[in-house]
Amino acid sequence: MNFSRKALIGIPYVWLLVLFLVPFLIVFKISLSDYAISIPPYTPTLDTTNGWWAGIRELWAGWDFENFVFLTQDDLYWKAYLSSLKIAVIATLLTLLVGFPIAYGMASAPPEWRTSLLMLVILPFWTSFLIRVYAWIGILSNEGFLNQFLMWTGITSEPLVILNTDWAVYIGIVYTYLPFMVLPIYSSLEKLDESLIEAALDLGCTRIGAFWSVTIHLAKPGVIAGSFLVFIPTLGEFVIPSLLGGSKTLMIGKVLWEEFFSNRDWPVAAAVAVILLMILIVPIVLFQQNQQKQREAAK
Repeated sequence: MNFSRKALIGIPYVWLLVLFLVPFLIVFKISLSDYAISIPPYTPTLDTTNGWWAGIRELWAGWDFENFVFLTQDDLYWKAYLSSLKIAVIATLLTLLVGFPIAYGMASAPPEWRTSLLMLVILPFWTSFLIRVYAWIGILSNEGFLNQFLMWTGITSEPLVILNTDWAVYIGIVYTYLPFMVLPIYSSLEKLDESLIEAALDLGCTRIGAFWSVTIHLAKPGVIAGSFLVFIPTLGEFVIPSLLGGSKTLMIGKVLWEEFFSNRDWPVAAAVAVILLMILIVPIVLFQQNQQKQREAAK
């Protein structure tokens, strides 16, 4: 029994070792290398031509963190990190503002409707992510559907400039990651006991007070989980800011791609990736702690 339990626990650990720790160590090794005009474009940090021990001693003696120091000296990188944090926080709040009413409406709907409503929320995942983002280009462009509709209704007399702005990035992120916010909140609200709201009203609470004291409080675990599920991938988002954002939309995912593929400076790009991962560890750990508290509270 103990062997079976250890084997079951060991499977995710092996998964993390092979698909997370080993790639991270490879990227970290590249971040300590120097740029070189070669294939791959960096000097090897572990040269075993004279033997493994000689290569390890040379590696230990030659390690330097000049690529990380360079990131602190160039304004582009720390501004990209701050801009990514700002966009991720604002996009998460917007997704919450849109997603909470949807989740609340789904949880309040008759039970026979809830499965269909869940399918509608999940349905966009049946289409390619890139196709859905490209569709927003056709909607938000100057000649797109949105501007044509606004001018047809007389709301505006000329096209609004939405594409290639931060607003287009926010729209794309909210649309893309909305299910990740709706589903955890719906899972929390579905368990809501209506008698608790009735009890709050009987004790003198107003409708708004009962909603705030009971519904919001009980939905808090879902709100926290959904916010983390949106914030964590948004922080390193690359596709949406590249396709919908303009040249002034600065996010670390775009900078990382440019360093790897345009500048071909793999050591600096690897250093950018390592720092991004270090930043992401904080919300990931907080998310895991929140999930653990929910499991303990459910027991």
